[in-house]
Amino acid sequence: MLLIAQRPATAHLGGLWEFPGGKCEPGETFEQCLVREIREELGVDVSVGGLFESVTHAYPEKTVHLKFFVCRLPAGEPKPLGCAAVRWVARSELKDYAFPAADARLLEKLQNSPELWM
Repeated sequence: MLLIAQRPATAHLGGLWEFPGGKCEPGETFEQCLVREIREELGVDVSVGGLFESVTHAYPEKTVHLKFFVCRLPAGEPKPLGCAAVRWVARSELKDYAFPAADARLLEKLQNSPELWM
């Protein structure tokens, strides 16, 4: 199963689904950022594994640089503290959720990587 979160309606691309994470603070590694953001937004701690995908995407209003890591949730259940909702989804369910355009390449890679879902 894969954890996805729904962006708040008032956020950039509000209402779309995304992979939990956020913006790095000065001096923070991507891995540190991910741990902090998930703790703040979902109330749980994760262990961060390897980098799965890296994407740069230009929207009309800004360009984003995204890094997607494989993470494990050792304990606890995520709660929507800084997002509208959270869901655990199976590979076959990803197509049922609307994601930002920046996530398209990642979604394709997830769909074509069955070994991640075992």
